[in-house]
Amino acid sequence: MNMAQSMSVSLRLPTRLLFEGRARRLTAVAPNGAFGILPNHVDFVTALVPSVLTLCLDDGAEAIFGIDEGLLVKKGHSVSVAVLRGVQGDDLDSLQHTVEARFVQMDEEERQARSALSRLEADMVRRFAELQRPAP
Repeated sequence: MNMAQSMSVSLRLPTRLLFEGRARRLTAVAPNGAFGILPNHVDFVTALVPSVLTLCLDDGAEAIFGIDEGLLVKKGHSVSVAVLRGVQGDDLDSLQHTVEARFVQMDEEERQARSALSRLEADMVRRFAELQRPAP
């Protein structure tokens, strides 16, 4: 049996790749609690909740990410993580400040986009209603 010492990990956002590399260990949080993955862990898929995802890299360094909800897929010696939002931090304290700043900014931008979309939808409904009125 092939016993790997590390696994390939990719962390993707909707618009870009946040991390790609090799890791010896991954920890994350699913809806039913925290879990860890080693390279020879059984294959599985799980949802992720907003939390901290950590990687122990091949060189012994630790990579820390603040993530939003997403999905993790473990297959063979490869782990793919897709999240809506994510940021990398140097340590937990700086990560907390980065997450607060970026996620609050993103939430405000999303609120503005939803508001603009609602106005467009209302205008479209109004115009369709005008088209259905009989001509005088």
